[in-house]
Amino acid sequence: MKNCKVLAIIPARSGSKTVKDKNIRNLAGKPMIAYSIEHAKQSKYIDRIVVSTDSEKYAQIARIHGAETPFIRPNEISGDESLDIEVFYHALVTLKQLENYQPDIVVHLRPTYPIRNVDDIDQMIESLIKDTTLSAVRCIAPAKEIPYKMWTLNSEGLIEPIFTEIPEIYNMPRQKLPKVFYQNACIDVIRSTVILNEKSMTGNKIKGYIMEHNFDIDTEEEFIRAEKYLDYSKSKQRFVFDIDGVIAELNSNLSYQESQPNERLIKEVNKLYEEGHYIVLFTARGYVTKIDWREITEKQLENWGLRYHELHFGKPNADYYIDDKMLSIEDLMYFNLLKEKLQ
Repeated sequence: MKNCKVLAIIPARSGSKTVKDKNIRNLAGKPMIAYSIEHAKQSKYIDRIVVSTDSEKYAQIARIHGAETPFIRPNEISGDESLDIEVFYHALVTLKQLENYQPDIVVHLRPTYPIRNVDDIDQMIESLIKDTTLSAVRCIAPAKEIPYKMWTLNSEGLIEPIFTEIPEIYNMPRQKLPKVFYQNACIDVIRSTVILNEKSMTGNKIKGYIMEHNFDIDTEEEFIRAEKYLDYSKSKQRFVFDIDGVIAELNSNLSYQESQPNERLIKEVNKLYEEGHYIVLFTARGYVTKIDWREITEKQLENWGLRYHELHFGKPNADYYIDDKMLSIEDLMYFNLLKEKLQ
């Protein structure tokens, strides 16, 4: 498709209830909507970026970060129950009326996804350009819950299987069931004619684009986790790790010479070291007993192959430690994996 016009539309209504004003809320130094605008600007195919919003305040922020706001979305299609097709049909019709402009391809970037791989956007656009029979390309991810084992509950309290085509499919082992996916809503790519002529956000021939990572923000907890990742992904951060119970498996009898390494975490810490982050280790070994564990500890760390910059002794003994900057081991491993996928 030569001279293909590709428009990114970022729908950003005001009035979110779960996280107040989440579309413009500051996230690691900038409003959340700015991330989706940046993703669109980094695409090698998108040549125009429009934010559809019902708020002049939101529109001003969008313009500051490089998007266009040629119209303000009407209130009647800006509520909690408004449909994507209403928003996108209005945007395309309005652009046609105002400018006689109609793109070939529309890219739907929700502002609640501040973390994306721009290559995913471009590969999805390429799929639509190369295969003219496709009506849309939609992001999907492997489903964690199995729909074949789901039920409805009737008024008498009896459960009925959702799938009845195969007898007792709900009793079949997971391994024999078809693999299923859910749409994660990170990126959707659609032909403008499908939106305008069929009043559909997909059409009838939809290609799935598998994307295992998912960073949609709909709750305060998800907002905090995304902010942690964005802070973590900055270069040259300072990471502080406890040794016992983190770097080493927890040794309850204080026989530290018998400590065993947490090899999975050591691998993650070494990744951070190699990326240029500053690694500090600390431990309470000897804080109560006054035994000097330095030589043994340093030898253990060397044998375990752990790379670090500083080692500190004398951490106060406690049952619990509270830290407002805490990053869990699970978060660290997930963030490292996500970072690899986004590169």
